[in-house]
Amino acid sequence: MKNKTVILGCGRLGASLASYAANKGLNVIVVDSSKDSFDRLEEPFSGFTVTGDATDTNLLEKEAYIQTAQEVIVTTGNDNVNLYLAHLCSLVYKVPRIIVRFDDPKYEILIKDLEGVSAVYPFQLSYESIVKLGEAEE
Repeated sequence: MKNKTVILGCGRLGASLASYAANKGLNVIVVDSSKDSFDRLEEPFSGFTVTGDATDTNLLEKEAYIQTAQEVIVTTGNDNVNLYLAHLCSLVYKVPRIIVRFDDPKYEILIKDLEGVSAVYPFQLSYESIVKLGEAEE
């Protein structure tokens, strides 16, 4: 499967990104511990879903085919899990592009030396958007 994107976590953000990537024609595999999470995916969703623990390397290798992913997007609701998965994908599986979501910007220092890893911080994005809206009204 080429152009494969693996999304770890199928909350609102993960589901939206999975649907977006699938609509762009990418091969998408979404992993989440709750089968009900996949109800958030747009209909029809052309990707694949895997129910299970995203920290389970056996599941990542045999069901999500992580070792051949071009991109991994980590969006679980736990910063510590996201940090672990970013390290695992970078150092063990050598995924070329990894995007990880952290609620706490302090995690940035823990990924700064990882090859191919970028982080997104919802707090920071919200803050910047609100400041810009305020400045636009001045």
